[in-house]
Amino acid sequence: MTMTDPIADMLTRLRNANSAYHQTVSMPHSKLKANIATMLESEGYIAGSTVADAEVGKTLTLTLKYGPNRERSLAGLRRVSKPGLRVYAKSTNLPKVLGGLGVVILSTSSGLLTDRQAEKKGVGGEVVAFVW
Repeated sequence: MTMTDPIADMLTRLRNANSAYHQTVSMPHSKLKANIATMLESEGYIAGSTVADAEVGKTLTLTLKYGPNRERSLAGLRRVSKPGLRVYAKSTNLPKVLGGLGVVILSTSSGLLTDRQAEKKGVGGEVVAFVW
């Protein structure tokens, strides 16, 4: 069976593993998912990501990050633009998460960017997800 929204599946797997205090979470690999994982790692929400060959295709494994007293570094994730309702933002009207404390992931013509990078470049695009 084909999956309608693989990005929502990735975010749900990450949210569930984070709430259950798992160390790692695995999912099918795609370039978009790998770019989102790299962005989450650079923003400090996850510890790392690796890609391994599986029996069919590749597997993306994310290593979750917790504080010294098991505080979650990833408080929340929300998919914004869905296959049934695409959400776009202009460069002059980019959304903010928690007044700028969170990160907005945008799919632009320059690739995947955070809201701060898109504002600096002056580009808008599809709002993929909110992370806080």
